[in-house]
Amino acid sequence: MQQNKIKEIITSLALETLPVEGTLFRNTYRATQTNSLGEPLGTCMIGLFCQEPLSLSRFHRLTHDEIWHCYGGNPFSLYLLYPDGQSEEIVMGQDILAGQKLQHVVAAGTWQAARLCAGGTYAIFGCTMAPGFTGDCFEGGTIEMLMGQYPDRDNWIRELAVHGQETKMPEGFAG
Repeated sequence: MQQNKIKEIITSLALETLPVEGTLFRNTYRATQTNSLGEPLGTCMIGLFCQEPLSLSRFHRLTHDEIWHCYGGNPFSLYLLYPDGQSEEIVMGQDILAGQKLQHVVAAGTWQAARLCAGGTYAIFGCTMAPGFTGDCFEGGTIEMLMGQYPDRDNWIRELAVHGQETKMPEGFAG
């Protein structure tokens, strides 16, 4: 039953797989106005985390802040690796009285990954950026890139690092 619901959500939202990172997503807004660097002034996307088909966000960092929004479904965790070597797990969800967050800002330059919390079926979320997302603002994190600075997060890194050696978005992606 849940599997059919997930397939219906994927179809209804017209989701596709984000290169390198692995998230089921769809761009929902891209400003036509640009800054002096030619970047859109803002972008928004909607995404789905689920187990089948597997959809999660592998470690990556961006050159601009990113705002995560929780829209529905089950809680999911953001795994953050800060430039100073610190780390943090943020649980995104609708139970704000239990400490879950509806919204969280990930600062530029922070390695970030996300996935459903244990026992979850799906989570619908969104991300907003200003300046907006372009393929050039993205860098995926491999095990080799992350282990030296964050050895205490071995479990997160082994599970959520970018698989393979491709760490950049395809040429012209979201350009």
